[in-house]
Amino acid sequence: MSKIGIFFGSSSGTTEEIASKIASRLGVATGDVHNVADADAAELANYDVLLLGSSTWGMGDLQDDWESFLPNAKEQNLAGKKVALFGCGDSSSYSDTFCDALATIKEELSSTGCSFIGTIPAEGYNFDESRCQEGDQLIGVLLDEVNESGESDERIDIWVDAVKKAI
Repeated sequence: MSKIGIFFGSSSGTTEEIASKIASRLGVATGDVHNVADADAAELANYDVLLLGSSTWGMGDLQDDWESFLPNAKEQNLAGKKVALFGCGDSSSYSDTFCDALATIKEELSSTGCSFIGTIPAEGYNFDESRCQEGDQLIGVLLDEVNESGESDERIDIWVDAVKKAI
């Protein structure tokens, strides 16, 4: 079985809560769930599957702790690793940059040799624009815990199923 590591950045605790929900659904031990504020990017090497989560701030900005972690992650050899993305944003106030931090992570890691998994249908989402949308698919699970929290559990379940099928 593939070893899964979850790495997240969370300013207000919401993305951390989502990371815990995902860990529970996938049976990932708490020792394999890492806050990027305290993690060393070299730890990415310990896993076959990386679940990376970030909240999006302002006009599509990465969560602060990812600003220092991502350049180090980009230097790692992630060849053969599968990467899935999850994140939080505000689909109402920032409807044109919803969860764009995930697209930044994907763009930055695309040259590391990893492959991205966990795309899900964009159907049912309410935002104007997101760099996370590719055709009718999203590059990961996008969550709005402020305006659409009632949708989160179902969206996480759909994404977790997609991740399981890909690993």
